[in-house]
Amino acid sequence: MKKISISAEKRTELGKKSTRDLRKADHVPCVMYGGTEVIHFHAHENDFRGIVYTPDAFIVEIKINGDVRKAVLQELQFHPVTDKLNHIDFVEISDDRPVTVVLPIMLVGAAIGIKNGGKPRQRRRVLKVRGLIKDLPDTLDIDITDVEIGDVIKIGDLSYDNLEILDPSRSMIYAVVSSRISMKGMELEEPEVEAVEGEEGEEGEEAPDADGAPAEDSGAED
Repeated sequence: MKKISISAEKRTELGKKSTRDLRKADHVPCVMYGGTEVIHFHAHENDFRGIVYTPDAFIVEIKINGDVRKAVLQELQFHPVTDKLNHIDFVEISDDRPVTVVLPIMLVGAAIGIKNGGKPRQRRRVLKVRGLIKDLPDTLDIDITDVEIGDVIKIGDLSYDNLEILDPSRSMIYAVVSSRISMKGMELEEPEVEAVEGEEGEEGEEAPDADGAPAEDSGAED
């Protein structure tokens, strides 16, 4: 996986007033779970643009008051009206422990069905996988060269060395359909949400496991 570094400051005060003051200064409150302690910190919103507004996944090296921790992004929260970044949850990781991440899908090749007049349909652009850091690629490549009209690639058709795919095996990823039919004629499951953004909760709630289990909100106002 790609790596990126961010410098941050540890929060000395928690609570709604402190959180509001940080956001007024264009700083984003953050929390890091999964290590020996839960760490609350903050950094300017511009420092997070490289990991938030991109389809790529990163190992984030976060320098907090001189202490460097490695983490992956777990959850984002945005303001419901302004769409401004409100809060970020990270999960601390280590080289010898499996981690759960969401990786982008990369379609490779030109489908034969498209050359024969078919139309492409891509329902998923990311997949949730679990593995050691050393085994996590930048993208999950899928070769579509031999996909003909009427063919469907589902999650269960895929396999990657040393990686476990956590999404439902019957979910569709890619298909080529006839230009004369619609997707309604294909027996495919409904799409699922590709990235989950949790609701805001009370600051300082308990942390999840480091393997990427769903986290209860922490650090967000209200």
